[in-house]
Amino acid sequence: MAYDLVERRVFVTDLEVGMYVSRLDCEWSETPFPLQGVPISSRDDIDRLSKFCKYVFVDLHRRVAPAAASTVVGLPPRVAGVAPKAPAPAPANPRLIPAHSYRDTASFDEEVPRAREAFEGVTRFAERLVDDIQHGRAIDPGAVDDAVRPVVASVLRSGDAFSWIESLRRRDTYTYQHAVGCSTLAAAFGRHMGFAPEAIVSLAAGGLLMDVGKAQLPEELLNRAGPLNDSEWELARQHVVEGAAILDHSGVVDPEVRDMLMTHHERYDGSGYPDGLAGAEIPLAGRMAAIIDTYHAMSSQRPYRPAVSQHLALRELYAGRDTQFQAELVEQFQACLGVYPTGTLVELNTGEVAVVMMQNHARRLQPRVAILTRTDKGPREEFIVVDLMNQADVVRREILRTLPAGSHGIDPREYFLQ
Repeated sequence: MAYDLVERRVFVTDLEVGMYVSRLDCEWSETPFPLQGVPISSRDDIDRLSKFCKYVFVDLHRRVAPAAASTVVGLPPRVAGVAPKAPAPAPANPRLIPAHSYRDTASFDEEVPRAREAFEGVTRFAERLVDDIQHGRAIDPGAVDDAVRPVVASVLRSGDAFSWIESLRRRDTYTYQHAVGCSTLAAAFGRHMGFAPEAIVSLAAGGLLMDVGKAQLPEELLNRAGPLNDSEWELARQHVVEGAAILDHSGVVDPEVRDMLMTHHERYDGSGYPDGLAGAEIPLAGRMAAIIDTYHAMSSQRPYRPAVSQHLALRELYAGRDTQFQAELVEQFQACLGVYPTGTLVELNTGEVAVVMMQNHARRLQPRVAILTRTDKGPREEFIVVDLMNQADVVRREILRTLPAGSHGIDPREYFLQ
């Protein structure tokens, strides 16, 4: 049976050993539980949850062995007294089934050079792609595949290294960096969801191509610093139809690519465009693309507004769960990126400013960071790397708050892109 995210709401008092809790009735950051979910392997797990939650949501496709945290996909737990949701339609492509479990096969430091090479390659391709479309040349599906496969391979070897390199992206041309950023996020999200490698390649290609229709719009419209009027907004919306025409002209038939392009502006409550689809009418790849596209756009500098921090962008997505976005997918995306996504500027309790380099998946609030300033916010001549989960110093550093990009005149690229 093809997989789609299906949850049921359960009062904590009705939880049973063997269930897998995928969502809480409060924010994960307000609890000690890991973002990726809570396996109920004993009564102790239920007792701990009862201290923070009145009700939770269980993932019907996951089952937990008693006194263990192993998970088996496809065995729905029994939930007595809870009315089942209507079954969601199967996704267009059965490859989108979370049947894989990925572990890093390369260390962060080993993977960074390969991640940089893959990033530079896909960025060069994105630049050529926009030029080709503007001059009426068709997209070469084989060239797209060649560009995204090194990205996917790097993401599968190390969940952090490529995200780190992408976070240092240049910010001169939004069109290029948005395409590459969405491709990167799609690969990381696909890995987190446990999709097959070939499905992740399709998602990465979809992230790269889902806004190709914008290359057909007037440049002054895309770079407008102020709000669009009704006719301009209607013209801007045409990039979805223009993108579909480009895929047709180029012979791009991959279902995930087409789903992402056609539905990344649809919204879970039916308020999106172009077709006003709602809920499970939107393909799973499209629901993922909507989250990816919105997150990257919010955390990027635009002509009409400054970038927000990645942490704040995640909070905005969380606020839009079950209205604009499917709540379960928002939770999974948060778990994928961490409480403080890679590349986030943060202020420490010491007054120092740091940038998040790598996640500690066992302790999401304690990532590996590079400290860029002194306690008085003055720049260090050389940065120092600190793992907040494993500190030897007498004074323990902790993250106090996140900062917008460019705070205190700090640009991490000046330290790492020498």
